[in-house]
Amino acid sequence: MTHVSIKDLTKVYPGATDPSLDRLSLEIPSGELTALLGPSGCGKTTTMKMIAGLLEPTSGDVAFDGRSVLNDKPENRGVVMVFQNYLLFPYMSVADNVGFGLKMRKIPAAEIKRRVGDMLDLVKLPDLGNRKPSALSGGQQQRVALARALIVQPNVLLLDEPLSNLDAHLRFEMRDLIRSLQQDMGITTIFVTHDQEEAVVLADRVALILDGKMKQYDTPDMFYKRPVDEATARFFGGHNFIQGVSDGRMFDSALGRLVLPDGATTGPGKLTFRPENVRIWHNETSGQNTLSATINDIIYLGTQTRLKLLVGETPIEAVVNPNEIERFTTGDSLPIHLPKSTLWVIA
Repeated sequence: MTHVSIKDLTKVYPGATDPSLDRLSLEIPSGELTALLGPSGCGKTTTMKMIAGLLEPTSGDVAFDGRSVLNDKPENRGVVMVFQNYLLFPYMSVADNVGFGLKMRKIPAAEIKRRVGDMLDLVKLPDLGNRKPSALSGGQQQRVALARALIVQPNVLLLDEPLSNLDAHLRFEMRDLIRSLQQDMGITTIFVTHDQEEAVVLADRVALILDGKMKQYDTPDMFYKRPVDEATARFFGGHNFIQGVSDGRMFDSALGRLVLPDGATTGPGKLTFRPENVRIWHNETSGQNTLSATINDIIYLGTQTRLKLLVGETPIEAVVNPNEIERFTTGDSLPIHLPKSTLWVIA
């Protein structure tokens, strides 16, 4: 297992004035799976290629277990990168594709055959070793690419948008497989994605990169509970941002006075709470952080319903169980509750 340290990593491409990646610093513990998350063009793949040695940084450093690898050739870093387009050798069989790295290392043929068989079992392709890649589905090709990477037991595994070419059903299946294999083998893994749900499901930690700069590096739940700013909250599906003032215990705004959780930020700021944390209030008596809202729109989403509400003249959004609002319609008044533990003030 390998600890990866990235310090002030910066890349300015020739002819560009602004950096594609601007002073990125990360500590990725041994054996963890980390997601580099962000929209297209934010610097995610640039970061991955500099870790792999395929791009030279303008400045900064990449170290494995405390030793800089910037002067190491890509083939000497112990890094394997799986691209989103798989890049399988079309003229080779599945077994030969998987065993290619071992062959280059001059491993005996019998050992290669045994290890290839074991790896194909692991990725659930035990009987397809003699096929050519063209005879496989997209999901099967992705499994072959993953097996080819894992069989050489790399120090660091890099996955570039590994699920982007798969349909929804296969993405769920491959998520589970990648996570299971990574945990079983204990390989430090970094993967690039633009899909926040994918990052949350797979990663131990997520690095959110926007416009070449890291916004937040945290465990997945903290992006929902404690986003560092409005841009981060919005990227993770946040909708409610209310301007006001906090004294650390109460928040005064157009919604009135709301009780905050312990340790809340003080001073001017924006109160944020996620739509799914808005509760329909069923008690007859008023309670802490209860408000009267008017339903402006009802949007049925299948397993959930999104409500566009007005509290006075302040718009907010809620996501609720469809059964909870069967008796309500647009224009109705609706009592809602904002649990204090779900409130967060962005300074």
